[in-house]
Amino acid sequence: MLNTLQLKQFKAWADTGQIALKPITMLLGTNSSGKSSLIQSLLLLKQTVESPDRTIHLNLGGDERNDVFNFGDFSSILTQGSSDRQFEIHFTFTRNNPEERIKTGAFDAVYGQTTNGAVVIQQLRLSAQPDGPSFRVQRREKGAFAIYVDSEATTRGKSRDYAPERSIAFASKAVTLLGEDGSVVQDISLAIRRELESLVYLGPLRQKPQRDYPWNKGQPGIIEPDGRQAIDVLLASSLLQGPDRNRIIEKVSHWLNRMNLADQLQVRQVGRSTRYEVVIDSQSVAANLRDVGIGISQVLPVLTVAFFAPPGSTVILEEPEIHLHPLAQSMLAEFFAEVSRERQIQFVIETHSEHLFRRMQTLVAREQLRTEDCELYFVEKDQGQAQLRRLELDDYGRVANWPERFFGDALAETREQTRLTIHRLKVQRAKRES
Repeated sequence: MLNTLQLKQFKAWADTGQIALKPITMLLGTNSSGKSSLIQSLLLLKQTVESPDRTIHLNLGGDERNDVFNFGDFSSILTQGSSDRQFEIHFTFTRNNPEERIKTGAFDAVYGQTTNGAVVIQQLRLSAQPDGPSFRVQRREKGAFAIYVDSEATTRGKSRDYAPERSIAFASKAVTLLGEDGSVVQDISLAIRRELESLVYLGPLRQKPQRDYPWNKGQPGIIEPDGRQAIDVLLASSLLQGPDRNRIIEKVSHWLNRMNLADQLQVRQVGRSTRYEVVIDSQSVAANLRDVGIGISQVLPVLTVAFFAPPGSTVILEEPEIHLHPLAQSMLAEFFAEVSRERQIQFVIETHSEHLFRRMQTLVAREQLRTEDCELYFVEKDQGQAQLRRLELDDYGRVANWPERFFGDALAETREQTRLTIHRLKVQRAKRES
């Protein structure tokens, strides 16, 4: 699980400060305020560690098949007006796998640009926490990199051969140089790699439903950011043999029912072909997924990915509520709370939904969600710079510092309607009396 995140000179953020991340972290705010940039920093690191090029320092994207996001060039990431021409990404994490040696750790990286335009690490620090060792590689003149153990006053060595790999790993020669400490560095790098690989991202633009879907009777490895292969996961859940058969499709059906979207979800083979249709049962009527409201097809990947992701994963969602009616949006809050608790899934959610947010407040008031298990942030722009406000939620679900007029002012709208009603009635009465 990710515990904290901090960005400096990254897109809209001069400095986020240290952002606490909980089992459920919700990002609210106006359009183009900087919410998505927080998410993108993690996606940037994820696609870097998954790059086939081990020598790369940062994978800015461009490969539509393999990369999550295309960041353009260095200047597209760097905060406008930055004088030192470098940006920073920091995060801390906790691993709960008993087979891994590193349980908690920290990643700190400073990125710059070479004269030929390439993005390069200026400094990388990997550490085991809270009291474990800290190791640092720092770029020096002419492309050489110096290796440090932070508890020591001098460098262990300097060479071009010590350039870090994929943002998280010390070069093999640097590991050899560190001797017994080299295995610790490798363990930290492995823990960071697994943490980033376990990030699952579902974007706000998901595929439209199809009349039927081809399936080769295989188990998909991932669900794509646009929800692609979510249907394959449902097909595999329903049709493959094994102890997990029907687990995911039954869970998804359960939540569709609780959201008042459908009674049940089924998959059916189309004749004797290799194509299958998704059928939605609602009020004793069965209909193809293509023939029901678009909201069901848009929420299916959200529900599916939460049960498909391995326990301990971090699931990042942008606008999970898209095309859903208010009750279903509200029920998403209960969905996140229950799945996070039962499956140890961390959710980072970017949303504009008042109904989702209000139900989160209600869950806290009902004592179905602890304040220490959720964190709510409001993002806004101030003179072109993104600003982050932590919303102070008490044990009764009340927010002490809610920004004015973000969700509108329901009481003010009612008051204005009442004022106009009284005014119009007075005008009508005056006309009758005249």
